[in-house]
Amino acid sequence: MMEHSTRGAISYLGPKASFTHLAAARLFGDDNLKPYTTIPECIEAVAEGAVDYAVVPVENALEGSVSLTVDYLFHDVELYVAAEITSPIEQHLLVHPDNRDADAFEAIYSHPQALAQSHKFLYYTYRSTPLEQMTSTAAAAKMVSELPERAIAAIGNEFSAKTYGLTILERNIHDFHFNHTRFFVLSRDNQKLGLPNHKGDVKTTLMISLPADDRSGALHQVLSVFAWRQLNLTKIESRPLKTGLGDYFFIVDVTEDAAARMMQGAFEELEALGCDVKSLGSYYRYEG
Repeated sequence: MMEHSTRGAISYLGPKASFTHLAAARLFGDDNLKPYTTIPECIEAVAEGAVDYAVVPVENALEGSVSLTVDYLFHDVELYVAAEITSPIEQHLLVHPDNRDADAFEAIYSHPQALAQSHKFLYYTYRSTPLEQMTSTAAAAKMVSELPERAIAAIGNEFSAKTYGLTILERNIHDFHFNHTRFFVLSRDNQKLGLPNHKGDVKTTLMISLPADDRSGALHQVLSVFAWRQLNLTKIESRPLKTGLGDYFFIVDVTEDAAARMMQGAFEELEALGCDVKSLGSYYRYEG
C-alpha cells in the first residue's frame, strides 16, 4: 500500500468547534476543512468525490463504537481508512452569559454520546431537566448562543464555548477521567496518510461476516486464524447485519499491515472458511 501526503478538501462533522473539527484541524490545519451536519453527509462527501477525505468519530472510550459510522462503512459505501487520530475529550456545561445565574434550565442539548458520557452529572444535578439530542456538541453550543432569551444549556468543549461566546458553568462533567475518542480519516483510495507525526505502527480494520451455514464454533475458527499467526487483535466487536435477529458481522482491528505475509495468509484462510471479509485498509495512528 502506498503512502499519500497531498491533501485537498476535508469534510468533518460540524459545525466549527466540534470535537471532530478539533481532530481534523490537528491533522490538516483549518484551511481546507468543510463542515457537514451529519456523519452520513461527511462520508457521502468523500464517497461522491466532493472532498478528498472525511473525518468522522468511530469510537469513544466511555460509550463504545459510534454505530452510525461503523454501519455506514459496512452497508453503504466502499471507502478506506487512511489514518486514525485519537483525541482527549472534556465535556463542559455551557450557557449563554445572560443565563449564567439561571435557577433551572428548560433543556440541555448535546450530541447523544456527550449526553451519555455525562450521565452521572446530569442524573444527580439536573435529573428533572429534559435532555435533547443534537447532531454534534458544537451544533448544540451554536444554538444556545443564538437563543439568549431561552434558559437552555449545552454540553461541549472549551473551544466551542470560546467560538460561540458561551460561559462554562461546570467543567469536566464527563463520568470518567479517561475520556478519549477515535476518529477515522476516510478516503476513496487505499493509501496510508503519511504525515510526520504518526506513531509508526500500523493497524488494519476488517469487517467479517461468518459463514452462512451458522455452524458451531465459527467465531472460534475465525479468531484462531489470527491467534496461531500471532496477529494481535486490539478490538473485536459485533454489529447487527440487519438481516434478522442473531445475524451479526464483526469489526476486528489488527496491529499489522494488510500487505504483510501473515495477513495475506489470514485472508486466504478466512475465505476458505466461507467468511466474507471487507477490509477498510491499513493506516497509521496519530494523537491529537
